[in-house]
Amino acid sequence: MKVILNKDLLPLGEEGDVKDVAKGYARNYLFPRGLALPYTDSTVALFESRRGEIEARKEEKRKDALGLKEKLEALELVIVMPAGANGKLYGAVTSQTVADELTKQGFQIERKRIELPGNSFKSVGKYKVAVKLYESAAAEMTITVEGQPVKVETPSAPVRKDRRHRDAEHLRDAEPASAESTQKSEAPSAAPAANAQEAAPAQEVSQEAATPEV
Repeated sequence: MKVILNKDLLPLGEEGDVKDVAKGYARNYLFPRGLALPYTDSTVALFESRRGEIEARKEEKRKDALGLKEKLEALELVIVMPAGANGKLYGAVTSQTVADELTKQGFQIERKRIELPGNSFKSVGKYKVAVKLYESAAAEMTITVEGQPVKVETPSAPVRKDRRHRDAEHLRDAEPASAESTQKSEAPSAAPAANAQEAAPAQEVSQEAATPEV
């Protein structure tokens, strides 16, 4: 189905462009949102009357694209990624990575406009990146990918004790147990002695009681 775009709709086209699209797409999406109009004699005449203002807006876009091209090509973009000692990245630099870095620099560039050789970078180094802007205008950027060393913690080996140290610790652990055993063995012997002393006065009393009076 042939339609005329009423607004810019990337990547389909711009205002005033004539496009062939599926009927369902036109009727269910483009027409209800005012993004396009059916291609008829009346709509063609309408856009012809607007041709001057449409071209003026396009010329403004061309100027903006040239200004953006100069800024991007003058930009020194450095991306730091975790990497090994051999320069291999733990991960990869993609078009989304570049878009995120450009956003930090104040440039709103869609990911799909950024073209990387091989679709991604997996090692440190300098690379050329193409950024599509408007119509045939494109910026060629130089991006430096730097590696950030990753610290790897080595677990410490357990301390091994020699036989002499193990025997000394065993003796220290055994001493309190021996002392407790000695105290327990001595405790019962004191009890009979005490009982004997207590029994002695009782025996004397019994003897006095047994002696007849004269």
